[in-house]
Amino acid sequence: MKQILASLALTALITLSPAIAAAQCYADYKAKQDSPLRLHYGVMQVSSCSPGEAAGEVAGRLKSAGWTLLNVISVFGPEGLEKRKANAGQFYLRF
Repeated sequence: MKQILASLALTALITLSPAIAAAQCYADYKAKQDSPLRLHYGVMQVSSCSPGEAAGEVAGRLKSAGWTLLNVISVFGPEGLEKRKANAGQFYLRF
């Protein structure tokens, strides 16, 4: 019985791992607005740690706020948040 419970617990952990990991992904990016030209650097929580998928998600959220994504600089976990907080300023986890 203990073996079955341990097996089930392990299976649940393996199944939930990607969802937990995805919740811990962030992207830092550069964006712009035209007329007048405005640029910003920001940090956003994303649902995928894949740079390509993160770029699509970041671009969509920024577009709805009137910004155009220039590029996603990197995708990282929670360990990189604090060192980017000061540089992102008002765009730290804003979108």
